[in-house]
Amino acid sequence: MRRLSFAFVTAFLLGLTWLPALPAAAQQAGQDNLTVELVAESDDPAPGSEVTLAFVATPDPGWHGYWKNPGDAGLDTRLDWKLPQGVTAGELRYPVPTRLMVAGIMNYVYKGSYTQLATLKIPAGLAPGTALPIAVRADYLVCTDEVCVPETENLTINLTVGDGAISAERRARFDQWRRAFPKPLGSEGKFAVADGVMRIAIPYPASAPLGADAYFFPLTTEALTYSAPQKLTRDGDSVVIEVKAGMKTPAKLEGVLAVGPGQGFVLAAVPGEVAAGATPAASVDWSAALVALGGALLGGLILNIMPCVFPILSLKALSLAKSGTSEGHARAEALAYTAGVVLVVLALGGAMLGLRAAGASVGWAFQLTDARVILFLLLLVLGIALNLAGLFELATPKFAGRLAGGGSGGAFVTGALAAFIATPCTGPFMGAALGAALVLPWYVALLIFLGLGLGLALPFLLLGFVPALRRMLPKPGAWMDNFRKILSIPMFLTAIALAWVLGGLKGVNGMAVGLLVALGLAVVLWALGRRQARGAGNGAAWAAALVVTIAGIWAVAEIEKPAAAAETKAAGAEPFSETRLAALQAEGRPVFAYFTADWCVTCKVNEKTAIETDAVRDAFKDGGVAVLVGDWTDGDPALGRFIEKHNRAGVPLYLWYPKGAKEPKVLPQVLTQGMLSALPGDET
Repeated sequence: MRRLSFAFVTAFLLGLTWLPALPAAAQQAGQDNLTVELVAESDDPAPGSEVTLAFVATPDPGWHGYWKNPGDAGLDTRLDWKLPQGVTAGELRYPVPTRLMVAGIMNYVYKGSYTQLATLKIPAGLAPGTALPIAVRADYLVCTDEVCVPETENLTINLTVGDGAISAERRARFDQWRRAFPKPLGSEGKFAVADGVMRIAIPYPASAPLGADAYFFPLTTEALTYSAPQKLTRDGDSVVIEVKAGMKTPAKLEGVLAVGPGQGFVLAAVPGEVAAGATPAASVDWSAALVALGGALLGGLILNIMPCVFPILSLKALSLAKSGTSEGHARAEALAYTAGVVLVVLALGGAMLGLRAAGASVGWAFQLTDARVILFLLLLVLGIALNLAGLFELATPKFAGRLAGGGSGGAFVTGALAAFIATPCTGPFMGAALGAALVLPWYVALLIFLGLGLGLALPFLLLGFVPALRRMLPKPGAWMDNFRKILSIPMFLTAIALAWVLGGLKGVNGMAVGLLVALGLAVVLWALGRRQARGAGNGAAWAAALVVTIAGIWAVAEIEKPAAAAETKAAGAEPFSETRLAALQAEGRPVFAYFTADWCVTCKVNEKTAIETDAVRDAFKDGGVAVLVGDWTDGDPALGRFIEKHNRAGVPLYLWYPKGAKEPKVLPQVLTQGMLSALPGDET
């Protein structure tokens, strides 16, 4: 009651303070500053089943709603249901919130549209066609940074008992909403209070991404001081949070660890011993940073001899020597080339860091996980190779990517092209340097990417500023044409490597489509070369090349990778699907199905100490056991629904289906080799 009174007083005082500044429309009675739409996942729920209802909230610009624990001020949403006899409603669930500090008061809010979910349980025995009128009154507080207004929505929806069918459009909509909800962490944390400071240790793998704005949102009220800053540190496979303690020390602390925008994990912690975190999230090990910077410089320098970069650098260097330009012009070209390289490397590095901060698990060359980017690179490298081989010429002086042309503009784009094409290549020293960039603060990581770009640009930069080096280059002559054709070979090899990568992403069908598109582009460029030989215009040919490229990128994006080619977590395992499970059961095979996630510490321990051991692998092989693995790292809603069917809120989940059994035996969350090795003999 004290918190409730404080919230109302705060809202009232804020309202009085800013009332004169409010627009007249906002002061009108009944003004809706936040609207709510009620949507059912299925309009025809089956008897004895559950149906999820979504409260889709849309605040007006400048207004916000509140999380379950609103913080120092505010109110959560209160629901008053009117349900048919036998129908019951579950607790209202909230997505991951954001923070808003106003005049030293911490608020846990939603600044844009958000969706809350509640589950209705439909009683068994109802006849199909039975009407289920649902009514609910939602009371909530909606605020700006200056004023708060309590509002009410009276919502109704009419359901009909049926077969529980869910349309594809409705399923996709609800799955999208569920992605914003925190996933159960599955492992219990610990907390301790000493000298007015609360320390919370949360199990979280060292390899799992943790955004720079990570934050612990407490569900247990008054356990910590909301407005106090939180200090997050890593300690091995744990995240340690230090914050000023609140007025009460709870017997159990519950909350949500937000690791990125809209991404988080719900967890509980019990009293226990908690050590201080070993590595502060914002600390900088400058000795390690300097070593990484040196490695990035060397790695970028070595990239120049890789088959995807060397031909471009060689031709650009020879063109500089051949042109016989002034010192000023040579330096201008060198600086432009360097700028192109560095900007592309920084852009790719910055994009990678941004995605990781948003919770994505990506690394250097992250764009190569997209088949469309792979195909674009394949076509680009093929075009360069065919140009070097003499099939056609980049004869237009204004063409930005002209390799043999002069001018700072051409040098800039050539550098950008070299950096972009270099991303599939990896040289010595790069791995350690870029690995360090992933754990250092973003501004230090960008310095490492800057070093990589400078290393890649260094040879041409030296050629532009050191005339003696240019004089050491071979004199121009007829040999250059043969050398140029020889340089096409490593570019063709790079194209082949990219086709192989495309096959890994999209299977044999994807590789075949990529090769067909590459053939189409080659035919267009051959026609372009023929037109150039006759002195005809090039516009139609370039337009045809653009059409082939766009069509190819669209086609390869539509291809689904065969399930058999998908990556699995354990040797001999297949990706989990309910269809595959049913097929294996129909064959009479025993099945071990396990559900894991990269952020689940318990999962990783079980996999390394039990599931992926030779003893268990041999026992399963001798017993003809099929292994299915469900990876819930990205919160796949289909896997989530299957997990919920087995009365589990999250991973780990281990299921054993003996031969001929339709229902599984749910195994403990902590596994041993002996336990799993004995399963093939279990016929119960």
